[in-house]
Amino acid sequence: MSRESVTFQVEECSGRITRARAKELSESGGILCSSKSSGVQKQILRTNSKRMASDDIKICSISSNGLPNKRRAVLKDVTNISTNDKNCRNASNIQGAKPTRRVSAKAKANVPLNAPVEILGAEEDANTRLAEDLSKIRVVESREVSLRETLDEKERTVQITSRECGVSDMVLSVSSEESIPQPNEKYMAPERSVALSDRGIIDIDSNSKCLQSCSTYAPDIYDRIRVTELDQRASTTYMEQLQQDITANMRGILVDWLVEVSEEYNLVSDTLYLTVNVIDRFLSQNYIEKKRLQLVGVASMLIASKYEEICAPRVEDFCFITDNTYTKEEVVEMESEVLNLLHFRLSVPTTKTFLRRFIQSAHASYKVPCIELEFLANYLAELTLVEYSFLKFLPSLIAASAVFLARWTLDQSNHPWNPTLEHYTSYNVSQLKTAVLALQDLQLNTSASSLNAIRHKYRQPKFKCVATLTSTKSVLSLF
Repeated sequence: MSRESVTFQVEECSGRITRARAKELSESGGILCSSKSSGVQKQILRTNSKRMASDDIKICSISSNGLPNKRRAVLKDVTNISTNDKNCRNASNIQGAKPTRRVSAKAKANVPLNAPVEILGAEEDANTRLAEDLSKIRVVESREVSLRETLDEKERTVQITSRECGVSDMVLSVSSEESIPQPNEKYMAPERSVALSDRGIIDIDSNSKCLQSCSTYAPDIYDRIRVTELDQRASTTYMEQLQQDITANMRGILVDWLVEVSEEYNLVSDTLYLTVNVIDRFLSQNYIEKKRLQLVGVASMLIASKYEEICAPRVEDFCFITDNTYTKEEVVEMESEVLNLLHFRLSVPTTKTFLRRFIQSAHASYKVPCIELEFLANYLAELTLVEYSFLKFLPSLIAASAVFLARWTLDQSNHPWNPTLEHYTSYNVSQLKTAVLALQDLQLNTSASSLNAIRHKYRQPKFKCVATLTSTKSVLSLF
């Protein structure tokens, strides 16, 4: 039995009419229904009224949006609501209404009592076909618009790709990636190696198997770093021009204490170098009192630890290391002040950044890498962190001087500088003279400094006790 209509047995004829129309005819005596069929009619009206109301709402929403949907035939005048727009909108709000609805007298008047069943069915079929045609038209229009937008987007993508990559790059498929030669490995590296070997220079990037060395891009990276070290360096005269309550000796004591802190918490050397860099850059722009100098030191090490370490010490750890001289709130507040003053620029090249590259260049002349050379060069470079006077030297110059003096300390039979080191450091022997002589004074401790944290650190066996090594000949003869 269909939910849209109910078949009634009449005295003269039988046909399919709407329930509302059947009710009106039965009340007016136009149709004689049996008691059994009348009971069936009432039961069906009660059970299907709510579902018919929801179907009316779905049909109205589909017609308004123009979206395709598989729907049944339009219900035949179930609600007795006229087909104008106002009544259709009112009909869409009856989803939560009760299943049994009252039919107004005005709605009853819209349907004539003696209207033939065939006329009503024809009008409803026409309305159904019209709604379906409108839905198809809207769906076709929406598809055409989306297709046009997709084509326009593809055209723009093709134009951008052709401008940036060239037309020939567009025809390469993913499956042919393995057959594409890598220019840096197959073409540029041999040409570069040949050019360097003609000048007596060993190409340290040609046979490098360490992924962290970025051998393919290392020359470009270090060229960029050499430019950056000129832009982000501390003032070399801030103690004389800006600071009045602290001295260079106080700065040295602070750095020497921070070396012990870094050993206590097993921090990497990059953290120590960045800490001193942050301190000097902050003191170059901000006046600080003597009682807050240690606070600047711990805040700077906290910043550097967060930047360099995998597991940085907590704020409470730095408060504890100062015997709770400063509270957690004071350390965090100073951390914020330092970062804002430096504009969060922490990607700065330090001496350690260049030292890795220069030690690799020094090992190129050895058949087996010399571990003592690496430890001794790191020791000499860290000695300069304590000295305020070494701010006048660029980090790259200090790193080159440390490698120069370390090679000379380990072997006085050969000149410590060669074309390979000169090429990768960009310094010749004459340019290193001032820094190397000053660095040798630190090595020999000619000034009898009492700041010995770095010396004690590198006297340990794990560093091959390189702090005890000195050269028997004067380095002055090399210049």
